[in-house]
Amino acid sequence: MSAETTQNAPLLKARGLTKNFTVGKTMLPGSGRVLHAVDAIDLEVYPRETLGLVGESGSGKSTLGRCLTRLYDITSGKLTFDGQDIATAGTVALKPVRRKMQMIFQDPSASLNPRRRVRDMLAEVLTVHRIREGAAVEERLDELMELVGLRREYLDRYPHEFSGGQRQRIGIARALAVEPKLIVADEPVSALDVSVQAQVVNLFGELRDRLNLTYVFIAHDLAVVRHVSTRVAVMYLGSIVETGETDALYARPHHPYTRALLSAIPQPHIRGKRERILLSGEIPSPLSPPSGCKFSTRCPYAKDLCRETRPELATIAPDRQVACHFPLD
Repeated sequence: MSAETTQNAPLLKARGLTKNFTVGKTMLPGSGRVLHAVDAIDLEVYPRETLGLVGESGSGKSTLGRCLTRLYDITSGKLTFDGQDIATAGTVALKPVRRKMQMIFQDPSASLNPRRRVRDMLAEVLTVHRIREGAAVEERLDELMELVGLRREYLDRYPHEFSGGQRQRIGIARALAVEPKLIVADEPVSALDVSVQAQVVNLFGELRDRLNLTYVFIAHDLAVVRHVSTRVAVMYLGSIVETGETDALYARPHHPYTRALLSAIPQPHIRGKRERILLSGEIPSPLSPPSGCKFSTRCPYAKDLCRETRPELATIAPDRQVACHFPLD
């Protein structure tokens, strides 16, 4: 993180954050198996930064996002938001927190009520949280539509009357309605046409600068993450294996998994043959993660220590943390 960032206290801080699910459970006592979706994660998100969260499908990115916003209950660990402990907070205690943190989902069609007009959906948010009343509601609706680049007359339309990009803009407007400090965006552009993705990604950047927002941006498209993020955290099988400032991490990854992941980014502007690191095997099951380092079953550099002892996420250079016994140069 930059020197400017480290001068601020984290807006969101997780310590040992864990989320387990029980699968295959029946009426028999002791049945079911534990799925380790998020495994003892330590993470900080600082004000006005965009933390990109990347990793393969099944790495636990979306589950972590839902834990950070307390859409999922947390199995164990600590979670602090804006100085308040929210790890075990109940529904009543979380209500004022909901105004400060919002989530934008991957599929805008699934997150919008098809039977309600845009006006009704946005006005309901303002009313429930008692943000605006009377004529001030209409004024705020105009502000929201202007913020996301939609015309005011669209307020009287239904979700099916919009394109995918426009529906995602409506989802963004709904999140902005409560004037949040933090937005967790879970694959917000992956369901959109490539021609529309850049417009929505640029909108996220404009809103961050204009409203002093903080983002956790979850995506599998590494090129998009590089464009939008100020800092990146790489996840593998429920754990964070490397964090660092975006440009530095992309230029010189220290974890073998990060290096393999970044080698898959298409870079047509680079001439000549570019090294592509192909990992053997499949990502292990979170039902039975490997002992020691979780990446040891696929890592070309793994040694006995890696298979026996799990590495901690440790600082190895300024603004860089890596969970690896033998980090790469």
